[in-house]
Amino acid sequence: MEHTLKIHPVADIFPMLTPDELLDLAESIKTEGQRKEIVLDADGTILDGRNRLAACQIAGIEPRFTTYTGSNSARLIISSNVYRRHISKGQQAMITVMACSLSGHSLRDLAKLHSLSRSRLSAANVVLKHDPDLAEQVRNGTLSLDTAHNTVLESKARAAALQKQHDRLREHAPDLVERITEGHITLEDAAAALDQRLETQRVRQYVIDTDAVRLADGDTTPPLAELVDRGDITWPEAHQRAEEFIVQRRDTIHRTRQALHLIAENWTTVQHLAARPDTSYTRDVLDGLTPETRTLTEALITQA
Repeated sequence: MEHTLKIHPVADIFPMLTPDELLDLAESIKTEGQRKEIVLDADGTILDGRNRLAACQIAGIEPRFTTYTGSNSARLIISSNVYRRHISKGQQAMITVMACSLSGHSLRDLAKLHSLSRSRLSAANVVLKHDPDLAEQVRNGTLSLDTAHNTVLESKARAAALQKQHDRLREHAPDLVERITEGHITLEDAAAALDQRLETQRVRQYVIDTDAVRLADGDTTPPLAELVDRGDITWPEAHQRAEEFIVQRRDTIHRTRQALHLIAENWTTVQHLAARPDTSYTRDVLDGLTPETRTLTEALITQA
């Protein structure tokens, strides 16, 4: 007895039983009979029952068939097979997604109809879309859906990072992109070269901006950029001097503000002295000061 029948594409997505499982099913059919008929469509294509057909052939039993008269063969196939006990949840999700891609059914409708996890279906859809080989491994049960999904996400992240590097190179260094295309340098080397270029530009601009601040402050020493152009110092040395200047300038401004705040807080004392400049009290106060402090106090008294 030999039956050679076509398999519906959606039915073909569902994995066959293992050889041992087929032998068990064949033994069951031999002793208890074929409990469920093999379902064919009007053209004789198998919609459900591939395993039963194979088991009948192993057992030497003539299989029993029935013909499906409905209008939604794909839904029948999925409904009959998606909850088979030897199929994992991940396989269920992947098979459902694959079936939808072949049958044109709505994934949302099938998920609702069969109470399937939307998160698993979404993960299966991502795997099928981005790596059909991994999707096939999930379908046949050699790889878990979670592992396949994580692998795809990692691959997409790496691809996105590479694309970001390419985009950055195209924006800032088209010449390096050309060298990559010609095979002269690697993407990693080009990215490192661009980083070095941008850092050099940053250092130059920082030094130039600092020179502008020094000039505005009334500094008459030669600009640091000029010293670099003359070859007296390097750009890194100029950058270090510029940073030291900015730190020193910031500290000086802070101390000056503190001193002025202190003067403002004690301005009434200066005004009190200014109100009686020629008294012995004022002279006694001034006599107790250092020359620098006395000069400043006398100047403040005249302005109070």
